[in-house]
Amino acid sequence: MKSKVYFIEVKEEEPLSVISDKVRILSEKSRVLDFIQKDDFIVIKTHFGEEGNTGFVKPEYIKVVIEEILKKGAKAVISDTNTLYRGRRTNSKEHLELAREHGFYKENLRIEIVIPDDTRKENTLDIEINKRFVKIAKIARLFLENNGLIVISHFKGHLMTGFGGALKNVGMGSATRQGKLFQHSDIAPVVYKNKCVGCARCMEVCPGGAIRIVEKKAYINNKKCIGCASCISVCSFSAIDVAWGKGADTIQEKMVEYASTIIKNKKENLAFFNFLIKITKECDCIAKDDPRICPDIGILASFDPVAIDKASFDLVNKVCGRDIFKELHPRCDPQKQLNYAIRLGLGNLNYELIEIS
Repeated sequence: MKSKVYFIEVKEEEPLSVISDKVRILSEKSRVLDFIQKDDFIVIKTHFGEEGNTGFVKPEYIKVVIEEILKKGAKAVISDTNTLYRGRRTNSKEHLELAREHGFYKENLRIEIVIPDDTRKENTLDIEINKRFVKIAKIARLFLENNGLIVISHFKGHLMTGFGGALKNVGMGSATRQGKLFQHSDIAPVVYKNKCVGCARCMEVCPGGAIRIVEKKAYINNKKCIGCASCISVCSFSAIDVAWGKGADTIQEKMVEYASTIIKNKKENLAFFNFLIKITKECDCIAKDDPRICPDIGILASFDPVAIDKASFDLVNKVCGRDIFKELHPRCDPQKQLNYAIRLGLGNLNYELIEIS
């Protein structure tokens, strides 16, 4: 049986108010929030965007979903986890401050913004899943201990996974910093010395102190490297890349195994929204205003994380007229995460796209 994916079109440069109305229409007509009951505790999982980034899903759109939840008499919080890489999302205090600057604060959204401090044991859970790569998943407790999870994702490209959507938002986004470190653990960057100019930008952003400049070239100490790929994202000279031949492509499978921890535990109490607006080459962790790689397309809603990501992938490539994610990230197989999610029973690649107007 095909999974249902609901879609509403968004045209280029439509105002916030128009898109917000479309979120409301999509939410009501798709009925993906119907599982929510009075007095339920609902967690909204999203990404608040790195400093300087503008691709994240706007709080004005998420506010519409929050209103629908509160109308049902439920309680809610909106949340994300802290990052491995150096920046303003590394710890809960600065992360909350940045979220506020981006419009995510209680006075605006009517609910609390919660970023769990995973240095405190009471905020984390170790879940035994015994998958191929992940034996014990290290998860932020908040994403499991609730009555329902609403996953709101900006669909875009990604350096390590080809694209990022619902599966990445859950798999990478619900993990503690220890969990993120495990998922990135096989990513060993290499420096192409013929391209390196010794500018030291990579050294400045490295959270593990793994990079130094030796004879005017970057040198990476793999014993100190945590695999966050910050150095790759900031290099303007394409002088650093992932050592793909050493197993770095396993990150997608690890990410999906982490996603399974949440998806299989939450079962029927899950809903997903993917925003195909300001679709960019890289994820919202990049601290810059990444340009569009294709026109705005629309918003999707579904109960199925695999189907919504596959439909999003197909829509973007249809508009671009080619596999844009493979073109932008040629070392990644952008469908690897989808195929592995099917093997783990997380959803369906066959979907029915239901257009809403």
